[in-house]
Amino acid sequence: MITRVYLKDCLSFEEVDLEFNKGLNIFTGPSGAGKSILMQSILSLFALSDVKASVSEVILSDTKISDENFDISIDDEIIIKSIKKDKVRYFLNNQTISKKNLSEFSSKLIKHLNLKDTSEFDSSKLIDFLDKLSFKNKKEFIKIKNEFDELYKELTLINKELEKISEDEKKLEDLKEFAKFEIDKIEQINPTIDEYEELNSLKKRLAKKEKIEVAIKKASGIFEFNHNVIHALESMEVDSSFFDEAMNELNNTFEKFNDSLHELEDINIEKVLDRIEKLSSLQKRFGSIQECLKYKEEKKKELESYENIFFHKQNLEKKFDEINIQIERVSIELSKFRKESALILEEKINHYLKFLYLSNAKIIIKNKKLDSNGIDEVIFELNHVSLETISSGEYNRLRLALLTSMSEFDIVDNGILFLDEIDANLSGKESDAISKVLTKLSSSYQIFAISHQPQLTSKANQHFLVDKNNKKSSVKLLNQEERISEIARMISGEKVTQEALEFAKNLIK
Repeated sequence: MITRVYLKDCLSFEEVDLEFNKGLNIFTGPSGAGKSILMQSILSLFALSDVKASVSEVILSDTKISDENFDISIDDEIIIKSIKKDKVRYFLNNQTISKKNLSEFSSKLIKHLNLKDTSEFDSSKLIDFLDKLSFKNKKEFIKIKNEFDELYKELTLINKELEKISEDEKKLEDLKEFAKFEIDKIEQINPTIDEYEELNSLKKRLAKKEKIEVAIKKASGIFEFNHNVIHALESMEVDSSFFDEAMNELNNTFEKFNDSLHELEDINIEKVLDRIEKLSSLQKRFGSIQECLKYKEEKKKELESYENIFFHKQNLEKKFDEINIQIERVSIELSKFRKESALILEEKINHYLKFLYLSNAKIIIKNKKLDSNGIDEVIFELNHVSLETISSGEYNRLRLALLTSMSEFDIVDNGILFLDEIDANLSGKESDAISKVLTKLSSSYQIFAISHQPQLTSKANQHFLVDKNNKKSSVKLLNQEERISEIARMISGEKVTQEALEFAKNLIK
């Protein structure tokens, strides 16, 4: 509920600082005093109207709302603030928030009965309420509803998969040809891991082959002096075994390398270079031969799935048909519960409509194409005509009857309700009926209303007077005596009579 509202520099209001309680909060006062400006300024804090005040703030408590984005828990106090300079900035618990996001957040809290907004009678909203009512009256309903939700979820997933298959089928041949082409392209080269590195090493050896052969030939002349070196060492009485070992090792090294060079003679350098070029193209495309081979296996699996798609589609279609039969059965069961609850709700609404001097309302449940709500569409009629054809006054009274009925079943969250001059231009008995219904509704909603009739005003839990002097508007909470005087003014005009005072006292009693 709203506990406090603060406004500064709001057109004819210099400053407003009001505290509110639960129940029915009524604003009265002479025409032109600023009642509508005040109401619109409060609504602007919820992004439901244009901001007029330079600074505005509203404090809410007991909202039963949690919001992770703004770190709000169910029991937290909520502060909404707006500052208007060159542009309007909004804050929710000291965090900036856009007007759009604030409006979405406020929709969880606020109902504003002003224009002929038929969203309250949207089929999906009414179905949600009928489901809550069904569960309250018949505990077995929740099992059926859960079964429906699970089946619908499964049906939706299968349907999406079938749609994807249908799309794939249109281009299936192209996909198959592309997968085959990619596999064949890799298999024609038939790369192996580490082959690219090995061939590059071989390429380097081939490039050095001729130079190495010339170098070995030139160096081999050292062996011609082998006997002379040994003779010299023996003449010096030096053991020549170290020299013999070194020359033997050198000779073995030259022979071993010559053998490897002979092996290279049979290798076709052109083929090696061509092979390296092909492997290099794969390296550039895939990053490595390992990734290339991984891609080939993926394409093989993909091709296999394309080959099996027809059988997979057949299985899905069979399962889809089976679930469709099940969900049709469950939808019919849901519909039975909803129709029973619709009769209960219809009876309660018509109970309140009698007080409001309106003809009977009718809740009609028709079949429609299956969706997440089942096969039911809820249509509301008043006196056998659609809601689009009734007047705004009739619509608002019907909406009051619906809200009051729903609150009486105690399965809706409490909220805040704003009413724009709901009793304007009504007769005494119509105004009295409105006051009785709103009194009932105020046990579930905190209500803010501008009133022109004494009947509704007398039922207020808090009565605020909006007045204007010297072009400056003000608002204050009235005590008991002040309430009697104000209601008497509403009855008899500016010249208050004793009879009006007595009537006002009786109304309040």
